[in-house]
Amino acid sequence: MDILKILVVDDSPIITRKLTMMLELLGYKVVKTAATGREAIAAYRACRPDVVTMDITMPDMDGIEATRAITHEFSDAKIVMVTSHGQEKMVFEALKAGAKGYVLKPFDGQKVHEAIQKAYKREVLQAKLHSENTLRGSDGAAKESDSTPAE
Repeated sequence: MDILKILVVDDSPIITRKLTMMLELLGYKVVKTAATGREAIAAYRACRPDVVTMDITMPDMDGIEATRAITHEFSDAKIVMVTSHGQEKMVFEALKAGAKGYVLKPFDGQKVHEAIQKAYKREVLQAKLHSENTLRGSDGAAKESDSTPAE
């Protein structure tokens, strides 16, 4: 198997360094890094990586908009969102924008590796999309049965 080329996108230099070191220890090649959504789009065009790790919350343009722009221009782009706990709604929006998966911070090597492999093999998280759609009506509103009754 060829070594996968990775683009790391995060506005935190510490996270970028940590993720880059982790990916290289896992046998991947980090070909470029970017700190904003706009930089991510330009970097993707320049290096056409196999997989992108994309932070959601960034200045200039967030990871969801950057994902949407990249996947609009490159339908075969494989993007894994890197996110914090409590951003589930944003993860769902990123998946709708074309992301192939996500990994939660703080991350460990095994979960990062699994997310990258799944994205590279184009295993979209259809179960996540399906379960979210099941919980919501066709108009996007939460169903009555979704709320917990007050005690």
